[in-house]
Amino acid sequence: MPSALILDFDGLILDTETALLDGWDKVHTDHGLKFDREAGSQVIGHHGVHYDPWSEFPAITDRSQLEAEFEVTKREIVRHQPILPGVLALLELAEHKGIPCAVASNSHHPHVDGHLKRLGLFERFQTVVCRDDVPEPKPAPDVYLATCAQLGVSAQDAIAFEDSAPGHLAAHRAGITVIVVPNPSTRGRAFPHAHRILDSLADFNLGDI
Repeated sequence: MPSALILDFDGLILDTETALLDGWDKVHTDHGLKFDREAGSQVIGHHGVHYDPWSEFPAITDRSQLEAEFEVTKREIVRHQPILPGVLALLELAEHKGIPCAVASNSHHPHVDGHLKRLGLFERFQTVVCRDDVPEPKPAPDVYLATCAQLGVSAQDAIAFEDSAPGHLAAHRAGITVIVVPNPSTRGRAFPHAHRILDSLADFNLGDI
């Protein structure tokens, strides 16, 4: 039996990552341009990687206006996103088994905490560790090591759930068994360190570990 279950947030609990691509796509479409989703998907799960989603726009275009349009669009898309399949069942199973759960995210606390509270999930986790709390983001192991330390568990006794290549590498580097559940934006990527790759978190079974 694992000593803790540690979940990523974006793309694993709530698919904000596909919403990111959909937001960029809609702004392009509204301006009569085509968005390169493949190029955009390359930054999913990364932090601090330079990427210009507006490279197809003329140089004279007001980038701040594009960003404003994007933020409104993305916010509306995310607001209608459901909790991803299997999340609630996993949390209920963990509670039944007495296994503590945590979130380890590459995003910042206002984003993660805000959505968890809005969805009624914040109190289901013993701790939430974000990019704000550690020296280096994923794929560095810092956020996972900090989460294990806060839970008081050893990394080798925990299970991590990830949807992105950088995230699954971070868990692996921390010495944690990692289950990968790709979302539509990360499906087809390579996950060489995954213990298992599932189509949905609803397919997870503790007996498979």
